[in-house]
Parts: sequence; C-alpha cells; structure tokens
Amino acid sequence: MKLLSFHLMPYPELPDDFQQQAHGVWVDVSTRFMDPNVVSRVYGEYLDQLESADRAGFDGICVNEHHQNAYGLMPSPNLMAAALARRTSNAAIVVLGNSLALYNPPTRVAEEFAMLDCLSGGRLVAGFPVGTPMDTTYCYGQNPATLRQKYLEAHDLIMRAWAEPEPFAFNGDYTKLRYVNVWPRPIQSPHPPVWVPGSGSVETWSWTAEKNYVYCYLSYFGHLAGQATMSGYWRHMEELGADDNPYQAGFLQFVGVADTDAEAYRLYKEPAEYFYNRCLHLWTGFAEPPGYTSEETTRARVQGMVKRAAAATKKPTWDEMIELGYVVIGSPDTVRDKLEDVAHTLRVGHLMVLLQFGNMVPEVAMNNIDLFARKVMPGLHGVFGEYEDKWWPASCA
Repeated sequence: MKLLSFHLMPYPELPDDFQQQAHGVWVDVSTRFMDPNVVSRVYGEYLDQLESADRAGFDGICVNEHHQNAYGLMPSPNLMAAALARRTSNAAIVVLGNSLALYNPPTRVAEEFAMLDCLSGGRLVAGFPVGTPMDTTYCYGQNPATLRQKYLEAHDLIMRAWAEPEPFAFNGDYTKLRYVNVWPRPIQSPHPPVWVPGSGSVETWSWTAEKNYVYCYLSYFGHLAGQATMSGYWRHMEELGADDNPYQAGFLQFVGVADTDAEAYRLYKEPAEYFYNRCLHLWTGFAEPPGYTSEETTRARVQGMVKRAAAATKKPTWDEMIELGYVVIGSPDTVRDKLEDVAHTLRVGHLMVLLQFGNMVPEVAMNNIDLFARKVMPGLHGVFGEYEDKWWPASCA
C-alpha cells in the first residue's frame, strides 16, 4: 500500500463565533476574516510539513485546488507543487488537482503539469477533478448543466496535446485553437498517472474505469461513511468487467497519532472541532446547483459529500467524530490496526492521510507526521503487496 500525506492548507484563525458571523466558509466569505500575514506564515509552515513528510519516507505528498474560501488556501496547487518539486527528492507530487473546466484554454493545465513533471524529475501524479459546485459554478461562473461536457472536452485536449508530436488544430464545442503545440512535454511517457478525485458520481466511476485511471474518494466523513461509496465503486467496476486491483482506488482519512490513546484524544480534539465547525461551515445554497448532479447519480441515490456537509443541521461532537470514523486517532498500534482494517474494508491501495487539519499548531502537526512515519507506516506498506501499482510514477517506485 502507498501512504500519502495530504494537506488542505486551511486558514487557522477564524473566530470562535464564525458560524454566527458568516453563513458559509466558501464563495462569499468576507476577507475581513483573513490576515495576509497569517497566510504568509502558514504557507511556510504547511510547506515545511509536506517537505518533512518527503524526508520521513511518505510515498507521496498531496495538494489540491479550491477558490474563494478559508477551508483551503490553494487557489493554485501548481504553485505549491512547484515549490515542493525543488525542496523534495523522493515522494511523488500528487496534485489533486486542476479543475479542468475552469482553465481557458485547458492547454494551460497541459503546460503547467508538464513543467511540474520536468521540475520534479518525473514525480508528478496529475489529478483531474470536475470540481466542487462552489468552485466551479459560483466562484468561476461555469454553467453546471454543461460543466461535465466541458470537463471531458478539456481532458481530451490535454491528453492529445501530450501525445501528438506535431502541432494540430482543435475545434471543440468549448475550446477552439488553431495551433496546439505544448512545450515542454512531461518526462513520463505517454503521460503522468492520472487520478480523478470524486465524491460518488456514478458517471465518474464509469469514466475512470474506461480510461484506466485511479478513482480517489476525498471524503470529509471518514472510513465508515466511505464504505457505501467505495462498495458502490467496486460493484460498478465488477459490472464493467474492470480490474479489481486496489491500487485503482484512493481514499482520504483524517488521522492523529500520539504516544497513547488518551494523549491523542486530548491533542486532536481542538483542531478537529475547528475543522468541522468552521472550515466545513457550508451554505446549502451553494451545495448543489441545478444541473450539477447527473440524472444517473440522482437515480442511484448517491449523495455528494458537499451536499451532506451543507445539509447537516447539527455539528458532530468530538466523541461522535471518533465513533463515526471521521477521524482515526490513538497510539501508533491503535492507528495502524484501524488503518489496515480501513484499507481492506474499502479496498484502497492509495491511502491519503490528513495529518494537519483545522487549526492544528505546527508542533503537533510535525509530531503527527513523525510518529506516523516511524511507527505506523512500516506496518502498512506490506498491505496489497501481491498487486502491482500501475498508476504510480516509475521514478518513485
């Protein structure tokens, strides 16, 4: 199994009464809540944490893209990945990802991902998310009814731009270019591994299977809630006659490690409550614009995690977060045993762990990374050792 350190880069100084002052953390949250000097400081802290994960032996380090929010301070994950490419040596750099339909033209993604692959010496994993409704529809003004079609066209253009050695013309419904001639090209041939983050859309399952990509469920709600989505994914893969290799799936889990279970309970209570009460304070009006969810997914009664988070009328208590599996905390033995069970139950070969969340202070985050790397990770690397990971940069194998 591959273990990856994921980072959301949240804003850590929202006020205690943020839920009363703002109707949501995304799209129209006032910048009066934000101090650029705090952002400057935490960018350094967060990059330090990802760089330390590389030195500690994590297989990959992950960043992602969100806009106009205090939930995650990365409108451009490529900037963060470029910084990491120069300060890391071993871990795959997993950008989850670039929301393809937001780039005009999408060849910008082809160019910047190629640059990152070259900068990192062929360590890039290219993430192609459709994007949250907050980012795509409300921050970037995209039509939710045509968003997926625009995304698919952008994907086809990027893959062709990486593959064809000579300039070509592209005459799509959303992008028209007389000359497509991407310089540079990625080191990895024919292209970097492609992972598709999702929240349960049935059509995303079918498409990733058809393209032989990795499906990544980036859940807010942990492994117990994730069982329904991942079971649905694997049933769908079986119906399609697709590969059952666990490395064709990824999952995100909040994790907190300490010397003892009791110490973990004390250390991670405040940052978890900060995340679920402030960073995940979503307004229902931005959660599911008409046309964003397909008919197929609606008929399958699959509820996206954004809609679920926005619809929650009561925030979970700390004990409920633990009981419901939102966070996995404890001593190294406790966490290792739980995550091994998670890997087998969800059948995920790429386990992404969020070791900094909410307003967690740097010292606690660094200790979490260190303990996980030294005392948890060695016991998990052998899981699924009988399978080949076909979706990983060869230079990081």
